Amino acid sequence: MRVLARSLFLRIFIWFWMTVIVTGIALILAFLLQRGSIPSRWNGMLNDTARYSGTIAISEMDRGGVPAVSSYLEHLEWEGHLQACLFDSSGVALAGQHCAGFEEMAHHVMAARTPMLRMRFGILRAAMMLTGSDGQAYIFATELPAGPRTTFGANHFSFLTEWGVALLVSGCICYLLTRYLTAPILRLREASQQLAVGNLSSRAAPEMARRRDELGELIVDFNGMASRIEQLVIGQRQLIGDISHELRSPLARLNVALDLVREGRSSDLAVDHMEQDLECLDEMIGRLLTIARLDAPSAPIQFMAVNLGDMISQIVRDAEFESRKREIQISLSTGEEYWIEGNPELLHSAIENVIRNAIYYTHAGTSVEVRIESSGTPPGLLVQLVVRDHGPGIPEAELIHIFRPFYRATESRDRQSGGAGLGLAIAERIVRLHHGTIRATNAAPHGLEVEIALPLVHA
Repeated sequence: MRVLARSLFLRIFIWFWMTVIVTGIALILAFLLQRGSIPSRWNGMLNDTARYSGTIAISEMDRGGVPAVSSYLEHLEWEGHLQACLFDSSGVALAGQHCAGFEEMAHHVMAARTPMLRMRFGILRAAMMLTGSDGQAYIFATELPAGPRTTFGANHFSFLTEWGVALLVSGCICYLLTRYLTAPILRLREASQQLAVGNLSSRAAPEMARRRDELGELIVDFNGMASRIEQLVIGQRQLIGDISHELRSPLARLNVALDLVREGRSSDLAVDHMEQDLECLDEMIGRLLTIARLDAPSAPIQFMAVNLGDMISQIVRDAEFESRKREIQISLSTGEEYWIEGNPELLHSAIENVIRNAIYYTHAGTSVEVRIESSGTPPGLLVQLVVRDHGPGIPEAELIHIFRPFYRATESRDRQSGGAGLGLAIAERIVRLHHGTIRATNAAPHGLEVEIALPLVHA
């Protein structure tokens, strides 16, 4: 019982159904309690209806007397749920089972000699004086087929049947509407329970996401959140595995060097290796902290207007000092000023990683080409930064992995020839944080081309 009481489905269903029932009862009560005159345009129609029934009743009286007219009035009440009574010209009831309710109207017609229409408690009644074929005057009073009286008739079985059908139909409609509203919530609950027990691939039903309402948007947001959580958890697991693998080698070398120091057999070369490994560990840990901070920022990152052209020009000038030793030329092609909304420090780090990575892997005596251009149409204008080197490139099958932490292409970018494999991973996270995209393609005839696209704004 407590489960049912707490069920959102049951609560919504009961409230919907009770609303329909109470609304119906209120409409009936409003009609029953209505007091007022009958619209004039109805008078003729109602009088004709009453006159037709009264003419038949008087015909039955002329044909078979009181038994015949009584049978007709009983039939009228049974078939039409309408009470009726026949009086003589002095107001004495001749036939009918409910004549007491019509006596007042009969006396009024007898005195005024005019038809009378009355509505009381939602019941329309008519009384009029009619003449038989033998010239005998009668007063016929009847209920008319209008208002709730036609439903609340003498036939209780019919009343129960009609209202039972009405309740059944309204209940079905309320059930379907309630199910339509609560089904997405139940699916979300099931999916969240699956996420809670570790099933990160659980999602709410995709067909529910196609709903064109707030619940459909909620499911889309939930599935997006679940996908993001899955990516973060899987990424963290992969990162932990990569960290343990990457730290194993420098730690092993440090242990060997430490043993040599303890045994007094150390040399300057061993100390130099210890220093290099310590620097490597320090840099790796710093970059890992950067990745962790970008994946799950603990505080909002401050954005401001940034002149991307000026920033890239400064990075290129700084990088030219390193490239001179290997006779590498860096060419920068840019046009107008390009303003974006972003964090200057993070953007500087991402672009510097990409450019320095290109300088490191391009062949000696070649060049690194940096190009800035705009694309798209308002309001989707983009600024594109393209960095192309003339190095060995990367196998096509491995291009989609190079932005993963600690990933190195097996042929040309292993640990001996490159760094820890974190620079491009940091750049990818920074670009994504700025609502941009980054991708890498092999250039012809050789080399790697990295393209960064960021939303362009006006200063």
